[in-house]
This record gives sequence, structure tokens and C-alpha cells, in this order.
Amino acid sequence: MSARSDSGLPPVHRVVTGHDANGRAVFNSDDVTPTRMIATGDASFLLLWTTPTVPADNNDETDGRERDAGLTIDKGSVIRIVDMLPGCESPMHRTNSIDYGIVLEGEIELELDSGARKTVSQGGIVIQRGTNHLWRNTTDKAARIGFILIEALPYLHNGQPLCEMKPDRR
Repeated sequence: MSARSDSGLPPVHRVVTGHDANGRAVFNSDDVTPTRMIATGDASFLLLWTTPTVPADNNDETDGRERDAGLTIDKGSVIRIVDMLPGCESPMHRTNSIDYGIVLEGEIELELDSGARKTVSQGGIVIQRGTNHLWRNTTDKAARIGFILIEALPYLHNGQPLCEMKPDRR
């Protein structure tokens, strides 16, 4: 097992499948990797996979971890692990995507631009539908969230798309 993540949580085990020359299923990779601190020091990230398009192309042999996805999503789809450190929060942001956030460890608070807040505990799932929001860890322990982001059309308000509000690259 690799060293612990910068957040103190265990490293992440990733298994990727594919096909051999005969079209039979094979394991392409099997690795254990810790999350790594982002520049601001408030969270530790690990990009697991990306696709450049939706639908994804299973004929693309590129290791999806090797594509740049930014902090959120540029296009296609992304899956990443985010370890939010105690007492830290993300910037307020909105992306043209549907996001599935699965709390794997600890708990996290979700705040919307309206000021409404919900606490989501381990095992809870948030479906983010292009809304402006931030994540906050109000506890004294790191929280681990698995995020799956899939490119989506922007939300239309009065017939006009709401603009993305992506955080600065860290």
C-alpha cells in the first residue's frame, strides 16, 4: 500500500479494464495512488479518469488520468476524489455539467448561492444540476468525496443560459 494521502486519508485503489487483441476483457491498470494537495492547501485531489466527449469512446486507449480536466470539468466527463480538509471550503462555482458527489468519508456541507445549506454525511449523495454552490468541511476531520462530472447543457433562466463560474486554477 502506498503512503497516505496529503489529507491523511488512505490512498485510492484504481482498476481500469480494457480489451486484448482477441476482444476479451483484460485489466489495463491496477494502481494505488494518494491524493495530492492543491496549491491553496485546502483540499487534496486525485484525478481518476476523464473522457473528452459524451458519450465516451471505449475505443480510445488513452489513460483518462493523463488528460487535463482543470479543477472542475472542461468537457466530456471526469471522476476524481477530493479530500476536503477540516475547516476549509471551496470557492463558489457553477459548471455546465451534472455532478454526482458521493461522500465516502466524514461529512460535508453544501451551500447554494441563495444561502441555503445542507450537511451530507458518509454514504450521502448530492446531484448538482448546474447550480452555483460551494463545499465546506465544518468538522475537525478530513472528508472524502467522489465526484463524477458529466458535460451538460447550461441551465436556461428566462431563456438565457446561466454562465459558468469556475474557480481559478490552483
